[in-house]
Amino acid sequence: MDPICHIFLLLLAFHKINPSVSSCITGCSCSQDSFGRSLLCMSALLRQIPANIPQDIRKIRIENSHLTELPRGSFENVSALEYLWLNFNNITVMHIKSLEYLPALKELRLQGNKLSSVPWTAFQDTPTLKILDLKHNRLDVLPEHALRYLPNLTYLDLSSNQLTIISRDVFYNWPVYQRSQRTEGPLEAISNAVLALHDNPWICDCRLRGFVQFIKSVGPPIILMNSYLTCSGPKFRTGKFFHEVELNSCTKPLTSALDTNLTVPAGLNITLTCFVQASPSPAVWWTYALKLLRAFNVTTEPVSEDTVRSELLIPAARPADAGNYTCTAANFLGNASVAINLRVVAPWASTTPRGWAPMAPAEPGAHVEVRIAKQTVYGITLEWFAAAAAEPGETWYTLLVGRYDAAQKDTIYIGPGVNTYSVTDLLPATKYEVCVAVRNQAPRKGQCVVFVTGSDVSQLEQREKLIHIVVIVCAMVLAVPAGMYACTAEALPGCLARCPSACPRRRRGGSAQAAGSKESTLDSLPAGSEDGLCRPDGGRGARRPPAREEPDKARPPHRNSADLY
Repeated sequence: MDPICHIFLLLLAFHKINPSVSSCITGCSCSQDSFGRSLLCMSALLRQIPANIPQDIRKIRIENSHLTELPRGSFENVSALEYLWLNFNNITVMHIKSLEYLPALKELRLQGNKLSSVPWTAFQDTPTLKILDLKHNRLDVLPEHALRYLPNLTYLDLSSNQLTIISRDVFYNWPVYQRSQRTEGPLEAISNAVLALHDNPWICDCRLRGFVQFIKSVGPPIILMNSYLTCSGPKFRTGKFFHEVELNSCTKPLTSALDTNLTVPAGLNITLTCFVQASPSPAVWWTYALKLLRAFNVTTEPVSEDTVRSELLIPAARPADAGNYTCTAANFLGNASVAINLRVVAPWASTTPRGWAPMAPAEPGAHVEVRIAKQTVYGITLEWFAAAAAEPGETWYTLLVGRYDAAQKDTIYIGPGVNTYSVTDLLPATKYEVCVAVRNQAPRKGQCVVFVTGSDVSQLEQREKLIHIVVIVCAMVLAVPAGMYACTAEALPGCLARCPSACPRRRRGGSAQAAGSKESTLDSLPAGSEDGLCRPDGGRGARRPPAREEPDKARPPHRNSADLY
Protein backbone atom coordinates (compact mmCIF):
# COMPACT_ATOMS: atom_id res chain seq x y z
CA MET A 1 0.00 0.00 0.00
CA ASP A 2 1.20 3.49 -0.78
CA PRO A 3 2.75 5.01 2.37
CA ILE A 4 0.77 8.22 1.90
CA CYS A 5 -2.49 6.30 1.80
CA HIS A 6 -1.39 4.38 4.88
CA ILE A 7 -0.84 7.59 6.85
CA PHE A 8 -4.16 8.99 5.69
CA LEU A 9 -6.00 5.89 6.90
CA LEU A 10 -4.29 6.12 10.29
CA LEU A 11 -5.31 9.77 10.72
CA LEU A 12 -8.87 8.97 9.67
CA ALA A 13 -9.09 6.18 12.22
CA PHE A 14 -7.67 8.45 14.93
CA HIS A 15 -10.30 11.12 14.25
CA LYS A 16 -13.06 8.56 14.42
CA ILE A 17 -11.80 7.41 17.81
CA ASN A 18 -11.32 10.94 19.26
CA PRO A 19 -12.89 13.59 17.00
CA SER A 20 -12.63 16.39 19.57
CA VAL A 21 -8.84 16.49 19.53
CA SER A 22 -8.45 18.45 16.32
CA SER A 23 -11.92 19.70 15.48
CA CYS A 24 -13.00 23.31 16.14
CA ILE A 25 -16.29 25.17 16.75
CA THR A 26 -18.18 26.50 13.76
CA GLY A 27 -17.74 30.26 13.63
CA CYS A 28 -14.68 30.14 15.89
CA SER A 29 -10.98 29.58 15.26
CA CYS A 30 -8.49 27.25 16.93
CA SER A 31 -4.77 27.88 17.14
CA GLN A 32 -1.61 26.68 18.83
CA ASP A 33 0.39 29.17 20.91
CA SER A 34 2.55 29.34 24.02
CA PHE A 35 -0.46 28.57 26.21
CA GLY A 36 -1.25 25.44 24.26
CA ARG A 37 -4.22 24.98 22.00
CA SER A 38 -6.57 27.99 22.06
CA LEU A 39 -10.18 28.62 21.04
CA LEU A 40 -11.10 32.13 19.87
CA CYS A 41 -14.75 33.11 19.35
CA MET A 42 -15.58 36.70 18.44
CA SER A 43 -18.95 36.06 16.80
CA ALA A 44 -21.83 38.34 17.72
CA LEU A 45 -24.20 35.44 16.95
CA LEU A 46 -22.88 33.33 19.85
CA ARG A 47 -25.46 33.34 22.65
CA GLN A 48 -24.29 30.45 24.85
CA ILE A 49 -21.17 28.50 25.72
CA PRO A 50 -20.58 25.93 22.94
CA ALA A 51 -21.26 22.35 24.05
CA ASN A 52 -18.68 20.58 21.83
CA ILE A 53 -15.46 22.35 22.78
CA PRO A 54 -12.42 20.15 21.96
CA GLN A 55 -10.96 18.50 25.04
CA ASP A 56 -7.37 19.56 24.36
CA ILE A 57 -8.19 23.27 24.59
CA ARG A 58 -6.09 25.08 27.22
CA LYS A 59 -7.34 28.60 26.58
CA ILE A 60 -10.82 29.87 25.70
CA ARG A 61 -11.42 33.43 24.61
CA ILE A 62 -15.04 34.39 23.86
CA GLU A 63 -15.48 38.16 23.58
CA ASN A 64 -17.93 40.70 22.17
CA SER A 65 -20.66 38.08 21.93
CA HIS A 66 -24.14 37.88 23.40
CA LEU A 67 -23.49 35.52 26.28
CA THR A 68 -25.92 36.31 29.10
CA GLU A 69 -25.18 33.57 31.63
CA LEU A 70 -22.76 30.88 32.71
CA PRO A 71 -24.89 27.81 33.44
CA ARG A 72 -23.91 24.85 35.55
CA GLY A 73 -21.16 22.66 34.09
CA SER A 74 -20.46 25.07 31.24
CA PHE A 75 -16.93 23.67 30.79
CA GLU A 76 -17.23 20.11 32.05
CA ASN A 77 -15.68 18.68 28.82
CA VAL A 78 -12.50 20.77 29.07
CA SER A 79 -11.09 19.88 32.47
CA ALA A 80 -7.57 20.82 31.27
CA LEU A 81 -8.65 24.47 30.76
CA GLU A 82 -6.21 26.97 32.31
CA TYR A 83 -7.22 30.32 30.84
CA LEU A 84 -10.80 31.51 30.49
CA TRP A 85 -11.43 34.95 28.99
CA LEU A 86 -15.06 36.02 28.70
CA ASN A 87 -14.63 39.81 28.43
CA PHE A 88 -17.14 42.29 27.01
CA ASN A 89 -20.20 40.09 26.84
CA ASN A 90 -23.58 40.56 28.50
CA ILE A 91 -23.20 38.05 31.31
CA THR A 92 -25.55 38.86 34.18
CA VAL A 93 -25.85 35.46 35.91
CA MET A 94 -23.13 33.10 37.04
CA HIS A 95 -24.26 29.72 38.41
CA ILE A 96 -22.66 28.55 41.63
CA LYS A 97 -21.43 25.45 39.77
CA SER A 98 -20.49 27.15 36.51
CA LEU A 99 -16.73 26.51 37.17
CA GLU A 100 -17.18 22.89 38.09
CA TYR A 101 -14.57 20.45 36.70
CA LEU A 102 -11.93 23.19 36.24
CA PRO A 103 -9.28 22.29 38.83
CA ALA A 104 -6.45 23.57 36.60
CA LEU A 105 -7.94 27.02 35.93
CA LYS A 106 -5.36 29.74 36.58
CA GLU A 107 -6.91 32.82 35.03
CA LEU A 108 -10.53 34.03 34.85
CA ARG A 109 -11.31 37.32 33.15
CA LEU A 110 -14.87 38.67 33.17
CA GLN A 111 -14.20 42.32 32.40
CA GLY A 112 -16.96 44.48 30.93
CA ASN A 113 -19.98 42.31 31.74
CA LYS A 114 -23.12 43.06 33.75
CA LEU A 115 -22.59 41.02 36.89
CA SER A 116 -24.19 42.59 39.95
CA SER A 117 -23.13 39.67 42.16
CA VAL A 118 -20.77 36.71 42.05
CA PRO A 119 -21.27 33.31 43.72
CA TRP A 120 -17.97 33.45 45.60
CA THR A 121 -18.26 29.85 46.79
CA ALA A 122 -17.97 28.82 43.13
CA PHE A 123 -14.21 29.31 43.49
CA GLN A 124 -13.99 26.21 45.64
CA ASP A 125 -13.78 24.37 42.29
CA THR A 126 -10.77 26.47 41.16
CA PRO A 127 -8.16 26.09 43.92
CA THR A 128 -5.23 27.12 41.66
CA LEU A 129 -6.81 30.38 40.41
CA LYS A 130 -4.22 33.19 40.38
CA ILE A 131 -5.85 35.97 38.35
CA LEU A 132 -9.44 37.17 38.78
CA ASP A 133 -10.48 40.19 36.71
CA LEU A 134 -13.95 41.58 37.48
CA LYS A 135 -13.49 45.23 36.57
CA HIS A 136 -16.21 47.21 34.79
CA ASN A 137 -19.11 45.18 36.15
CA ARG A 138 -21.94 46.17 38.50
CA LEU A 139 -20.83 44.59 41.77
CA ASP A 140 -22.21 46.53 44.73
CA VAL A 141 -21.59 44.10 47.60
CA LEU A 142 -18.65 42.04 48.81
CA PRO A 143 -19.67 39.44 51.42
CA GLU A 144 -17.49 39.03 54.47
CA HIS A 145 -16.14 35.67 53.24
CA ALA A 146 -15.93 36.54 49.55
CA LEU A 147 -12.15 35.89 49.30
CA ARG A 148 -11.98 32.85 51.53
CA TYR A 149 -11.76 30.42 48.61
CA LEU A 150 -9.10 32.35 46.69
CA PRO A 151 -5.92 31.44 48.59
CA ASN A 152 -3.51 31.66 45.66
CA LEU A 153 -4.58 34.91 44.02
CA THR A 154 -1.83 37.20 42.82
CA TYR A 155 -4.14 39.68 41.03
CA LEU A 156 -7.66 40.75 42.00
CA ASP A 157 -9.29 43.57 40.05
CA LEU A 158 -12.57 44.97 41.45
CA SER A 159 -12.17 48.47 40.02
CA SER A 160 -14.94 50.38 38.21
CA ASN A 161 -17.83 48.63 39.90
CA GLN A 162 -20.57 49.96 42.19
CA LEU A 163 -18.98 49.23 45.56
CA THR A 164 -19.93 51.79 48.20
CA ILE A 165 -19.53 50.08 51.57
CA ILE A 166 -17.45 47.01 52.37
CA SER A 167 -16.09 45.61 55.61
CA ARG A 168 -12.39 45.26 56.34
CA ASP A 169 -13.20 41.69 57.38
CA VAL A 170 -13.46 40.85 53.66
CA PHE A 171 -9.66 41.19 53.51
CA TYR A 172 -8.96 40.01 57.05
CA ASN A 173 -10.53 36.67 56.02
CA TRP A 174 -8.48 36.48 52.83
CA PRO A 175 -5.84 33.72 53.15
CA VAL A 176 -3.31 35.87 51.29
CA TYR A 177 -3.60 38.62 53.92
CA GLN A 178 -3.62 36.17 56.79
CA ARG A 179 -0.33 34.65 55.58
CA SER A 180 1.22 38.10 55.37
CA GLN A 181 0.39 38.78 59.04
CA ARG A 182 2.19 35.73 60.35
CA THR A 183 5.49 36.56 61.98
CA GLU A 184 7.10 33.15 61.69
CA GLY A 185 8.97 32.26 58.53
CA PRO A 186 10.62 34.49 55.94
CA LEU A 187 8.29 37.11 54.45
CA GLU A 188 9.97 36.85 51.05
CA ALA A 189 8.44 33.41 50.54
CA ILE A 190 4.98 34.94 50.13
CA SER A 191 4.08 36.08 46.64
CA ASN A 192 2.84 39.61 46.11
CA ALA A 193 -0.85 40.14 45.43
CA VAL A 194 -2.02 43.16 43.40
CA LEU A 195 -5.35 44.58 44.51
CA ALA A 196 -7.34 47.07 42.36
CA LEU A 197 -10.23 48.87 44.10
CA HIS A 198 -10.23 52.32 42.50
CA ASP A 199 -13.10 54.00 40.62
CA ASN A 200 -15.84 52.81 42.93
CA PRO A 201 -18.40 55.22 44.47
CA TRP A 202 -17.21 54.85 48.07
CA ILE A 203 -19.48 56.33 50.77
CA CYS A 204 -17.06 57.60 53.41
CA ASP A 205 -19.13 57.40 56.57
CA CYS A 206 -18.74 55.35 59.73
CA ARG A 207 -19.59 52.11 57.92
CA LEU A 208 -16.43 52.41 55.84
CA ARG A 209 -14.22 53.23 58.84
CA GLY A 210 -12.64 49.77 59.12
CA PHE A 211 -11.97 49.52 55.38
CA VAL A 212 -10.36 52.97 55.30
CA GLN A 213 -8.09 51.93 58.15
CA PHE A 214 -7.17 48.78 56.23
CA ILE A 215 -6.28 50.77 53.09
CA LYS A 216 -4.13 53.15 55.13
CA SER A 217 -2.21 50.32 56.76
CA VAL A 218 -1.93 47.80 53.92
CA GLY A 219 1.50 46.97 52.61
CA PRO A 220 3.46 44.22 50.86
CA PRO A 221 2.80 41.52 49.97
CA ILE A 222 -0.55 43.21 49.21
CA ILE A 223 0.01 46.03 46.74
CA LEU A 224 -2.69 48.51 45.73
CA MET A 225 -2.76 49.21 42.01
CA ASN A 226 -4.02 52.70 42.87
CA SER A 227 -3.65 53.74 46.51
CA TYR A 228 -5.49 57.06 46.01
CA LEU A 229 -9.00 55.86 46.62
CA THR A 230 -11.50 58.75 46.73
CA CYS A 231 -14.82 59.35 48.46
CA SER A 232 -18.00 59.87 46.45
CA GLY A 233 -20.12 60.73 49.47
CA PRO A 234 -21.41 62.13 51.74
CA LYS A 235 -21.50 65.44 49.94
CA PHE A 236 -19.11 67.21 52.29
CA ARG A 237 -16.47 64.50 51.69
CA THR A 238 -16.88 64.10 47.95
CA GLY A 239 -13.51 64.04 46.18
CA LYS A 240 -11.42 63.54 49.31
CA PHE A 241 -8.80 60.79 49.45
CA PHE A 242 -9.03 58.03 52.01
CA HIS A 243 -5.85 59.18 53.73
CA GLU A 244 -7.43 62.65 54.25
CA VAL A 245 -10.50 61.55 56.20
CA GLU A 246 -10.97 60.41 59.79
CA LEU A 247 -14.21 58.52 60.29
CA ASN A 248 -16.07 58.15 63.59
CA SER A 249 -17.84 55.12 64.98
CA CYS A 250 -21.46 54.52 64.07
CA THR A 251 -24.17 55.74 66.44
CA LYS A 252 -27.91 55.29 66.79
CA PRO A 253 -30.10 58.32 65.88
CA LEU A 254 -30.82 60.91 68.56
CA THR A 255 -33.63 63.35 67.72
CA SER A 256 -34.40 66.75 69.24
CA ALA A 257 -36.43 69.91 68.59
CA LEU A 258 -35.94 73.47 69.81
CA ASP A 259 -39.60 73.69 70.85
CA THR A 260 -42.00 70.76 71.12
CA ASN A 261 -45.08 72.92 71.81
CA LEU A 262 -45.87 75.67 69.32
CA THR A 263 -48.79 78.09 69.22
CA VAL A 264 -48.99 80.11 66.03
CA PRO A 265 -51.53 82.48 64.44
CA ALA A 266 -53.53 81.18 61.52
CA GLY A 267 -52.50 82.24 58.04
CA LEU A 268 -48.77 82.31 58.67
CA ASN A 269 -46.18 80.06 57.02
CA ILE A 270 -44.90 77.72 59.73
CA THR A 271 -41.63 75.76 59.69
CA LEU A 272 -41.25 72.82 62.06
CA THR A 273 -37.63 71.82 62.64
CA CYS A 274 -36.02 68.75 64.15
CA PHE A 275 -32.35 67.88 64.53
CA VAL A 276 -30.97 64.37 64.24
CA GLN A 277 -27.56 63.29 65.44
CA ALA A 278 -26.56 59.93 63.97
CA SER A 279 -23.88 58.10 62.05
CA PRO A 280 -24.31 57.01 59.34
CA SER A 281 -26.65 59.68 58.10
CA PRO A 282 -30.21 58.51 58.82
CA ALA A 283 -33.38 58.44 56.77
CA VAL A 284 -35.75 61.10 58.13
CA TRP A 285 -39.51 61.39 57.63
CA TRP A 286 -42.48 63.20 59.17
CA THR A 287 -45.87 61.78 60.10
CA TYR A 288 -49.00 63.81 60.83
CA ALA A 289 -52.76 63.44 60.67
CA LEU A 290 -53.37 65.26 57.38
CA LYS A 291 -50.45 63.76 55.46
CA LEU A 292 -52.71 62.16 52.85
CA LEU A 293 -54.73 65.36 52.37
CA ARG A 294 -52.00 67.95 52.68
CA ALA A 295 -48.51 66.73 51.80
CA PHE A 296 -46.21 69.47 53.10
CA ASN A 297 -42.73 70.07 51.73
CA VAL A 298 -39.88 68.52 53.73
CA THR A 299 -36.20 69.40 53.35
CA THR A 300 -33.35 67.54 55.04
CA GLU A 301 -29.75 68.71 54.92
CA PRO A 302 -26.57 68.08 56.92
CA VAL A 303 -25.36 70.78 59.30
CA SER A 304 -22.27 68.91 60.48
CA GLU A 305 -20.52 65.58 60.06
CA ASP A 306 -23.03 63.64 62.17
CA THR A 307 -26.00 66.04 62.45
CA VAL A 308 -28.81 66.71 59.99
CA ARG A 309 -31.65 69.21 60.11
CA SER A 310 -35.10 68.36 58.79
CA GLU A 311 -37.70 71.06 58.18
CA LEU A 312 -41.41 70.72 57.41
CA LEU A 313 -43.08 73.80 55.90
CA ILE A 314 -46.80 74.44 56.46
CA PRO A 315 -47.98 77.24 54.14
CA ALA A 316 -50.77 79.48 55.49
CA ALA A 317 -51.47 77.39 58.58
CA ARG A 318 -55.12 76.63 59.23
CA PRO A 319 -56.84 75.44 62.42
CA ALA A 320 -57.24 72.03 60.78
CA ASP A 321 -53.43 71.75 60.67
CA ALA A 322 -53.20 71.66 64.45
CA GLY A 323 -52.01 68.43 66.04
CA ASN A 324 -48.88 66.33 66.57
CA TYR A 325 -46.10 66.27 63.98
CA THR A 326 -43.61 63.46 64.52
CA CYS A 327 -40.08 63.55 63.13
CA THR A 328 -38.58 60.06 62.88
CA ALA A 329 -35.01 59.11 61.99
CA ALA A 330 -33.55 55.65 61.37
CA ASN A 331 -30.31 54.01 60.35
CA PHE A 332 -29.10 50.41 60.55
CA LEU A 333 -28.50 50.73 64.31
CA GLY A 334 -32.04 51.79 65.24
CA ASN A 335 -34.50 54.67 65.17
CA ALA A 336 -35.72 57.57 67.28
CA SER A 337 -38.45 60.21 67.03
CA VAL A 338 -39.58 63.51 68.50
CA ALA A 339 -43.13 64.91 68.45
CA ILE A 340 -43.98 68.59 68.02
CA ASN A 341 -47.43 69.72 69.13
CA LEU A 342 -48.80 72.51 66.94
CA ARG A 343 -51.69 74.74 67.96
CA VAL A 344 -53.14 77.14 65.39
CA VAL A 345 -55.22 80.05 66.70
CA ALA A 346 -57.10 82.87 64.99
CA PRO A 347 -55.15 86.11 64.55
CA TRP A 348 -57.43 87.62 67.22
CA ALA A 349 -59.81 86.32 69.87
CA SER A 350 -63.50 87.18 69.44
CA THR A 351 -65.31 87.45 72.77
CA THR A 352 -68.10 89.83 71.84
CA PRO A 353 -69.21 91.18 68.46
CA ARG A 354 -67.84 94.62 69.36
CA GLY A 355 -64.72 93.59 71.27
CA TRP A 356 -62.05 92.56 68.79
CA ALA A 357 -58.64 92.09 70.38
CA PRO A 358 -55.80 92.51 67.88
CA MET A 359 -52.78 90.20 68.16
CA ALA A 360 -50.54 92.76 66.50
CA PRO A 361 -50.74 96.52 66.33
CA ALA A 362 -52.53 97.80 63.29
CA GLU A 363 -50.23 99.16 60.65
CA PRO A 364 -50.92 102.63 59.29
CA GLY A 365 -52.49 102.58 55.88
CA ALA A 366 -53.77 99.01 56.14
CA HIS A 367 -57.46 99.96 56.21
CA VAL A 368 -59.80 97.70 54.26
CA GLU A 369 -62.84 99.12 52.47
CA VAL A 370 -65.62 96.57 52.15
CA ARG A 371 -68.96 96.68 50.36
CA ILE A 372 -71.70 94.42 49.13
CA ALA A 373 -71.05 93.98 45.44
CA LYS A 374 -73.79 91.53 44.52
CA GLN A 375 -76.86 89.82 45.92
CA THR A 376 -77.72 86.30 44.81
CA VAL A 377 -80.75 84.17 45.54
CA TYR A 378 -79.03 82.45 48.44
CA GLY A 379 -76.56 85.03 49.73
CA ILE A 380 -74.36 88.01 49.03
CA THR A 381 -70.96 88.67 47.46
CA LEU A 382 -68.54 90.90 49.32
CA GLU A 383 -65.86 92.97 47.69
CA TRP A 384 -63.04 94.73 49.48
CA PHE A 385 -60.00 96.86 48.78
CA ALA A 386 -56.97 97.31 51.06
CA ALA A 387 -56.16 100.99 50.88
CA ALA A 388 -52.41 101.76 50.73
CA ALA A 389 -51.43 98.13 51.24
CA ALA A 390 -47.65 97.76 51.37
CA GLU A 391 -47.61 94.66 49.16
CA PRO A 392 -51.06 94.10 47.62
CA GLY A 393 -49.87 91.03 45.71
CA GLU A 394 -48.80 89.35 48.95
CA THR A 395 -51.52 90.49 51.33
CA TRP A 396 -53.65 87.86 53.08
CA TYR A 397 -57.10 88.62 54.44
CA THR A 398 -59.21 87.16 57.21
CA LEU A 399 -63.00 87.01 57.00
CA LEU A 400 -65.17 86.54 60.08
CA VAL A 401 -68.67 85.41 59.21
CA GLY A 402 -71.52 84.52 61.54
CA ARG A 403 -74.68 85.53 63.34
CA TYR A 404 -74.49 89.01 64.77
CA ASP A 405 -74.87 87.85 68.36
CA ALA A 406 -72.53 84.83 68.05
CA ALA A 407 -69.56 84.89 70.41
CA GLN A 408 -67.41 82.94 67.93
CA LYS A 409 -67.64 83.42 64.20
CA ASP A 410 -66.40 81.27 61.35
CA THR A 411 -62.93 82.25 60.13
CA ILE A 412 -62.03 82.15 56.45
CA TYR A 413 -58.52 82.90 55.18
CA ILE A 414 -58.20 84.49 51.76
CA GLY A 415 -54.90 84.37 49.89
CA PRO A 416 -53.19 87.14 47.93
CA GLY A 417 -54.81 88.39 44.76
CA VAL A 418 -58.42 87.62 45.84
CA ASN A 419 -60.76 90.45 46.88
CA THR A 420 -64.22 88.90 46.68
CA TYR A 421 -66.07 86.26 48.65
CA SER A 422 -69.62 84.93 48.46
CA VAL A 423 -71.55 84.22 51.66
CA THR A 424 -74.18 81.56 50.92
CA ASP A 425 -76.60 79.21 52.69
CA LEU A 426 -77.99 82.00 54.85
CA LEU A 427 -80.95 81.40 57.13
CA PRO A 428 -84.10 83.52 56.74
CA ALA A 429 -84.99 86.21 59.27
CA THR A 430 -81.47 86.20 60.71
CA LYS A 431 -79.08 88.99 61.52
CA TYR A 432 -75.49 88.43 60.28
CA GLU A 433 -72.17 90.23 60.56
CA VAL A 434 -69.25 89.89 58.14
CA CYS A 435 -65.86 91.51 58.80
CA VAL A 436 -62.81 91.73 56.55
CA ALA A 437 -59.34 92.54 57.89
CA VAL A 438 -55.75 92.29 56.86
CA ARG A 439 -54.16 89.24 58.41
CA ASN A 440 -52.99 89.75 62.03
CA GLN A 441 -55.05 92.93 62.40
CA ALA A 442 -58.35 93.60 64.07
CA PRO A 443 -61.25 94.87 61.93
CA ARG A 444 -61.64 98.64 61.97
CA LYS A 445 -64.63 100.86 61.52
CA GLY A 446 -66.19 100.35 58.14
CA GLN A 447 -64.67 96.88 57.70
CA CYS A 448 -67.79 95.06 58.95
CA VAL A 449 -71.14 94.67 57.25
CA VAL A 450 -74.25 93.83 59.28
CA PHE A 451 -77.31 92.63 57.37
CA VAL A 452 -80.63 90.90 57.97
CA THR A 453 -82.16 88.24 55.79
CA GLY A 454 -85.84 88.48 54.91
CA SER A 455 -88.70 86.42 56.32
CA ASP A 456 -89.26 82.85 55.28
CA VAL A 457 -92.30 83.42 53.08
CA SER A 458 -94.19 80.96 50.95
CA GLN A 459 -92.34 78.61 48.62
CA LEU A 460 -93.50 80.60 45.62
CA GLU A 461 -91.89 83.80 46.90
CA GLN A 462 -89.01 82.31 48.86
CA ARG A 463 -86.39 82.37 46.09
CA GLU A 464 -87.26 86.01 45.30
CA LYS A 465 -87.61 87.40 48.81
CA LEU A 466 -85.29 85.26 50.87
CA ILE A 467 -82.75 87.99 51.46
CA HIS A 468 -83.40 91.65 52.26
CA ILE A 469 -80.05 93.21 52.97
CA VAL A 470 -80.29 95.91 55.61
CA VAL A 471 -76.86 97.37 56.23
CA ILE A 472 -76.61 99.40 59.34
CA VAL A 473 -74.84 102.50 58.33
CA CYS A 474 -76.36 105.16 56.20
CA ALA A 475 -74.17 105.93 53.25
CA MET A 476 -75.76 104.75 50.06
CA VAL A 477 -78.54 102.64 48.71
CA LEU A 478 -77.39 99.76 46.52
CA ALA A 479 -79.26 99.04 43.32
CA VAL A 480 -79.72 95.33 43.91
CA PRO A 481 -82.58 92.94 43.16
CA ALA A 482 -85.04 91.38 45.58
CA GLY A 483 -85.86 94.68 47.29
CA MET A 484 -82.51 94.93 49.09
CA TYR A 485 -81.24 98.19 50.45
CA ALA A 486 -77.99 98.78 52.29
CA CYS A 487 -76.20 101.51 54.17
CA THR A 488 -72.71 101.39 55.67
CA ALA A 489 -72.07 100.78 59.37
CA GLU A 490 -71.38 103.17 62.24
CA ALA A 491 -74.06 105.79 61.36
CA LEU A 492 -74.95 108.74 63.52
CA PRO A 493 -78.43 108.66 65.07
CA GLY A 494 -79.87 111.15 62.56
CA CYS A 495 -78.17 109.89 59.48
CA LEU A 496 -81.03 107.71 58.39
CA ALA A 497 -83.24 110.73 58.12
CA ARG A 498 -81.68 111.18 54.73
CA CYS A 499 -82.29 107.56 53.71
CA PRO A 500 -86.09 107.85 53.27
CA SER A 501 -85.60 110.81 50.99
CA ALA A 502 -83.03 108.95 48.96
CA CYS A 503 -85.03 105.79 48.61
CA PRO A 504 -88.20 107.37 47.09
CA ARG A 505 -86.08 109.10 44.48
CA ARG A 506 -84.75 105.70 43.45
CA ARG A 507 -88.30 104.36 43.34
CA ARG A 508 -89.43 107.18 41.08
CA GLY A 509 -86.51 106.43 38.79
CA GLY A 510 -87.83 102.91 38.39
CA SER A 511 -91.52 103.82 37.78
CA ALA A 512 -91.42 102.15 34.40
CA GLN A 513 -91.34 98.77 36.07
CA ALA A 514 -94.48 96.68 36.40
CA ALA A 515 -96.79 97.78 39.22
CA GLY A 516 -97.13 94.25 40.56
CA SER A 517 -93.36 93.77 41.07
CA LYS A 518 -93.07 94.71 44.72
CA GLU A 519 -89.55 93.32 44.94
CA SER A 520 -88.22 96.03 42.59
CA THR A 521 -88.72 98.81 45.19
CA LEU A 522 -87.97 99.40 48.81
CA ASP A 523 -91.70 99.11 49.58
CA SER A 524 -91.21 95.37 49.77
CA LEU A 525 -89.28 95.81 53.04
CA PRO A 526 -91.19 95.44 56.31
CA ALA A 527 -92.72 98.66 57.55
CA GLY A 528 -90.71 98.69 60.73
CA SER A 529 -87.33 98.27 59.12
CA GLU A 530 -86.24 101.90 59.37
CA ASP A 531 -87.21 102.10 63.02
CA GLY A 532 -84.70 99.43 63.83
CA LEU A 533 -82.06 100.96 61.59
CA CYS A 534 -82.12 104.50 62.89
CA ARG A 535 -82.83 103.59 66.50
CA PRO A 536 -80.81 100.53 67.38
CA ASP A 537 -81.46 101.23 71.07
CA GLY A 538 -85.17 100.75 70.66
CA GLY A 539 -86.22 104.36 69.93
CA ARG A 540 -88.93 104.85 67.33
CA GLY A 541 -88.66 107.12 64.36
CA ALA A 542 -91.01 108.08 61.59
CA ARG A 543 -92.54 104.93 60.17
CA ARG A 544 -92.90 104.54 56.46
CA PRO A 545 -96.43 103.93 55.20
CA PRO A 546 -96.99 100.31 54.24
CA ALA A 547 -96.71 99.41 50.62
CA ARG A 548 -99.92 99.37 48.66
CA GLU A 549 -100.92 95.78 47.84
CA GLU A 550 -103.23 94.31 45.30
CA PRO A 551 -106.65 93.67 46.84
CA ASP A 552 -106.94 90.12 45.45
CA LYS A 553 -103.57 88.89 46.63
CA ALA A 554 -103.25 87.68 50.17
CA ARG A 555 -99.96 88.47 51.83
CA PRO A 556 -98.65 85.70 54.08
CA PRO A 557 -97.59 86.68 57.59
CA HIS A 558 -93.91 87.19 58.16
CA ARG A 559 -91.45 88.16 60.85
CA ASN A 560 -90.35 91.78 60.96
CA SER A 561 -86.64 91.97 60.05
CA ALA A 562 -86.16 95.14 62.07
CA ASP A 563 -87.17 93.35 65.26
CA LEU A 564 -83.82 91.53 65.09
CA TYR A 565 -82.04 94.72 66.02
